[in-house]
Parts: sequence; structure tokens; C-alpha cells
Amino acid sequence: MALPCSRACRKYLLHLAQENIEFRLPEIKSLLALNGGQFTPEENFNEKSPFWVLNIPSEEIAQGIMKRTVCAKSLFELWGQGRTHEDLQASLNSYPMENMVPYLKPDSTYKINVYTFNKTVTHLDRIKRIDALEFLPFQGKVNLKNPENVFCLLEDYGSDPNSIPEEPVHIYFGRWIADGQRELIRSYSVKKRHFIGNTSMDAGLSFIMANHCKVKANDLVFDPFVGTGKASRKDQKWRGPDENIRANLRQYGAEKSYIDVLVSDASKTIWRPRELFDAIITDPPYGIRESTRKTGSQKEIIKPAEECGENHVPVSMAYHLSDIFTDLLNFAAKHLVMGGRLVYWLPVYRPEYSEEIIPKHPCLKLISNCEQTLSSHTARRLITMEKLKEFEEKDELAHLTDSKLSPYQGHNSFREKYFSGITKKIAKEEANNTKNKD
Repeated sequence: MALPCSRACRKYLLHLAQENIEFRLPEIKSLLALNGGQFTPEENFNEKSPFWVLNIPSEEIAQGIMKRTVCAKSLFELWGQGRTHEDLQASLNSYPMENMVPYLKPDSTYKINVYTFNKTVTHLDRIKRIDALEFLPFQGKVNLKNPENVFCLLEDYGSDPNSIPEEPVHIYFGRWIADGQRELIRSYSVKKRHFIGNTSMDAGLSFIMANHCKVKANDLVFDPFVGTGKASRKDQKWRGPDENIRANLRQYGAEKSYIDVLVSDASKTIWRPRELFDAIITDPPYGIRESTRKTGSQKEIIKPAEECGENHVPVSMAYHLSDIFTDLLNFAAKHLVMGGRLVYWLPVYRPEYSEEIIPKHPCLKLISNCEQTLSSHTARRLITMEKLKEFEEKDELAHLTDSKLSPYQGHNSFREKYFSGITKKIAKEEANNTKNKD
């Protein structure tokens, strides 16, 4: 249960990375909820700013967020802020002394860092800024290598690199609490991965997906389109014995979290009708690098199972994107535990996009919807949904009986729209090259 933030809540300054901007707020909200808090920003909250001031019930919850986030760089207990250094000093002077004292004792060590966003300042200017903080009652010794307490002065010079003001638009001072987990993006980079495929997911986005899904220790997580985890019999002669998802998890010391991989048709469920998974995280095929097909035939001629040999390759037919998402949402509604989340990528043709085309289901609530631009005309959106209602038989066909839940058929032509945009781009470039030659 989320703890309400009363007047006792301390203010914390969250410093965020300026990438995947749309994904940051859902990640922080999810991690707050996972740690028993709730999102309560200050007035005039700016989602696109690299600095967020949040009210968090306890430092333990704040630490919990930083142990998981890949969108945030650092977190500070905020002691003061203002638009000018004079405002900052007034704010610091009004901060409760009893909150400062434990970190200013004579037998403690400390250091002060200066960070500027969107502007570089000289070392001499940094020293001047630190000297200007002499009014604070520091009694300990300075230790630049291994201090017990780290403080930071942060100056925000706006987000426009072409119009940097002389003075900062906002200044913050606080006690460093923890850094985020952004080093995981480098250590889990696809470039270093033992086995990758055509559609292997970027490491940073993979962590974001898990955080949006509120995955925690001992959760049972399912990916119905696991990609490079697939190792069907016909692929074995081309792959080495350790070219599989287990080897990747072994590389990262996470093999104990692996249960198994199976090859099946996502359109034909093989699972018992029960709530089984805590989370479903997936990236369905879009028909670009991976085909969208399912077993079956337009002729509806079904070959008896006993006649199918070990090397039998079943007849397949087109699996339209609208059907993929309808089946995926139905599967999640049936097999997610109550409160479990579904996180998946939805490809969209940007000129036609509106929130109405997001797939819907009576058992699932839309939590967040974040865009990653792929080109001038295409994108994919990370959709997060949460199960709030028990599945009933009538819900499986709700998309046929309720017009509000009808799947958007425009998804089915995403492949054609994707390549038509590339064709137009190539034609435009060729026309420009011809014009330049003339």
C-alpha cells in the first residue's frame, strides 16, 4: 500500500538523464509504487526538466527507487533551492537545523561537488561557488577521496544549448543519497552480449520495460515473443550449443532466474486457464525484420497430429497485427494475477496516430503510453496495462461486441506504410541528387 506523503515528508531532488524523456515519469511512478510510496511532485512540476523535486515518505523508499532506476542519475535530500544564490541562501537558512546536524558533526568528513546543467564553468568558478556556502555550519573535515557525506550544488541553465543564460534559471543544494543504475546500460550492452538476433532489445529499454512492469524478486515473468530465446530444431544446425537465452543469462550471472523456453504458436494458447504470471513483458513482431505468421491454412485442412513427424513444418498463414494484439490482451487478462502488468511495444504510423488506436480490454487499465521515434513517419509506443478485473468468458469476444474495444485495423498495414515511407525518402534523395548534379 502506498504511503501518503504528509508534512513529515522530506523533499528530494531527482537528477534525471535527458534521454528517453517520455519513459521517465512512468518508471519513477512505478518504482515509487513498488517501494510503497506515491508520486507527489512540487508545484510547477516540469516533466521534461532534468531536475524533479519530489516529496518522498522516507529515505528507505528513496534508496529503493535508486536501486532500480535507469532513467535517473542521482538523488539528493534537498536542503534548499532558489532562482538566485541569494534565494538559495535564504532557503538554506530556513531549513530545519535538526535535519542538518547529523551530517555536520566535528568528527565527520565531507566534500561539496558543483554540477551545472547545460553550461560548463571553470574550476575557479566552482571553488568560488563552494566558498559562497561558508555560512553553512560545517564542522567536519574536508575529504575529497572518501568522505562520509557528499553535498552538491546544482545549477540549471535551461535546456536550450543555443541560448544559454548568463545566470542559472534555478539552483539547488542537497545531500547526496544515491546514484541510479545507469551503468547497467553499458555493462548489459547488446554489443557485449554473447548471443543476439535481428531484433534484440536495447539494454536500457529492457530495464525500463521491467521497471514499468513493476517486476520484483521471485516474480514469474512471461515473454510470448521471446526472440533470441527461440531455438527450434531447424535452427540447431546453424547455432552453436550455447547460442540461446540461457547462455545470455549465464553471462550476466542470472541463470538461476531462467525457467525454460518453449516453441509454440502465440495464437493458440497451451496454458491451463488460470492466473499464472506476475508480469508479461514482450515485443511482438511488426512484420519488418520478423514475419507475422501463425499455424493454419485458409483451407482449414488440419493434418492429424499423429501423422506429423518430428521434422514436420506446419502450414502457416498471415497473423495480422490487430489479431496479435487482441490475442495478447486476452492472454494477459486470462493469465495475469490481479494487479499484474502487461508491457509491450506497439508499432504506429505517426500520421495516423491517436490514443484511440491503442488496443483496449475490459480487464486491463492503461497505465502509460510512451513513444520511441523510429523515423519521420513511424514510431513504436511502449504500452503498460494493469489487470484490474477478473476475466470472464464474455470478455474474450468483447472486441466484437463493443465498438469502443474494436481493434484498429490500420495496424495491419504497418509494414506497407513503413516501406512506403522508406521508398519516398529514397526517391526524394535521388531527386535532390539529380537536381544538384544539374
